[in-house]
Amino acid sequence: MNKRILFLLILLANLPLVNYAQHGTTYMHIEKTHHDEMPHLRAAVLIGHTLIPAEHAGEHFFIPSWGLDIEYWFSKKWGVGLHSDLELETFVILKERGADEELERISPLVLTLDALYRPWKGLVIQFGPGLEFEKEENFPLIRGGLEYEFELSHHWDIAPTVFYDTRFSEYHTWSVALGIGKRF
Repeated sequence: MNKRILFLLILLANLPLVNYAQHGTTYMHIEKTHHDEMPHLRAAVLIGHTLIPAEHAGEHFFIPSWGLDIEYWFSKKWGVGLHSDLELETFVILKERGADEELERISPLVLTLDALYRPWKGLVIQFGPGLEFEKEENFPLIRGGLEYEFELSHHWDIAPTVFYDTRFSEYHTWSVALGIGKRF
């Protein structure tokens, strides 16, 4: 038993020498690409406003909203994102353009699954399907948007965002937001 402990102590004492030997002339230098250094997962919290145009509400409404984005980047240019937005107020829209029927929306939650493409530096183009959830009636939608990620230190970023959601024949919205993101 004592021989085993002695052998283990000698082995542990010589480990730094083994590491030192790796720094000789046979050491192979491997360059990392920018994407290898950047983590693939990004999460962001957004605060913004959603514009409901007058044609759908009788007058322009700006509804405050909070958002949470979870993104996975497959490469430096391509990713996929689960984006959510919660509109914080109750508002009324016209059910159909020109109709007298109204539909009350109480703090709807919007979830989208977006394809993400980065064509240049921090510019991100997003496009994908989604759903607006609300207790009275849910609507399918399509989202298109732009975001620009300004990198800060330690994989943090700040990102202004603008996007357009169309709920097909029901109504559409424009949103502007500012996000704070972190890569993991």
